[in-house]
Amino acid sequence: MSETLFISDLHLSGERPGTVQLFRRFLSKRANQAERLYILGDLFDLWVGDDLQTESITQIKTALHQLSRGGTELALMHGNRDFLIGERFCTETGSLLLEDPTLIDLQGIPTLLMHGDLLCTDDLAYQAFRRQVRDPDFIQHFLSLPIAERIATAKAYRAKSGEANSMKADEIMDVNQQAVEAVMRQHGALCLIHGHTHRPDLHPLKLNGQAAQRYVLAEWHADRGGYLSVGSAGWRIGTFTPNLDA
Repeated sequence: MSETLFISDLHLSGERPGTVQLFRRFLSKRANQAERLYILGDLFDLWVGDDLQTESITQIKTALHQLSRGGTELALMHGNRDFLIGERFCTETGSLLLEDPTLIDLQGIPTLLMHGDLLCTDDLAYQAFRRQVRDPDFIQHFLSLPIAERIATAKAYRAKSGEANSMKADEIMDVNQQAVEAVMRQHGALCLIHGHTHRPDLHPLKLNGQAAQRYVLAEWHADRGGYLSVGSAGWRIGTFTPNLDA
């Protein structure tokens, strides 16, 4: 049976070369063995447009292109840090851009894929900000600005967000259980896979009397990266480290 991998929250950037190196190794030593790879948001820590070119971005795009060219299907979902990834990036890497949420069939189980931020409905300030920056007019204006101005604006937003988050209770920044159950019922899903919260775990639940599951993917660091593998060995949560080849 073919294998499908799920990852999220890598937050890649030139300031995190160790994580970039680990991700490239993961693609060439682990993901290339899979039939498909889903990246469920926040591949990058900061993305201000497909026209931004840096050494680390070039390395990442090359590695992704090599993976897709080698036969592994590559699907990408926007996160809250990289929702400006567009068609140019997808063309250059051979990846398919997914809507959030997206329902797939995974070993016969209707499975909903999300980044996860839409489920944090108790964080009203974030949800209002999300609606603002995802507005098409806002995006069009932002992308028309010089790259340097876009980077400065994005970093200012990020700093403000970090300061605000430090003042919020942990439960506010986690998913809302009612929102989880509602979206799963809406899409007829018995499994939900998402990231965003950086709280990796497996949460069993009941939906309309049926057993269901919610997998939360791990964030990545220079010394380890988390993934979910679904294949002949079943559903397995794994960790990839610099000294592992598989």
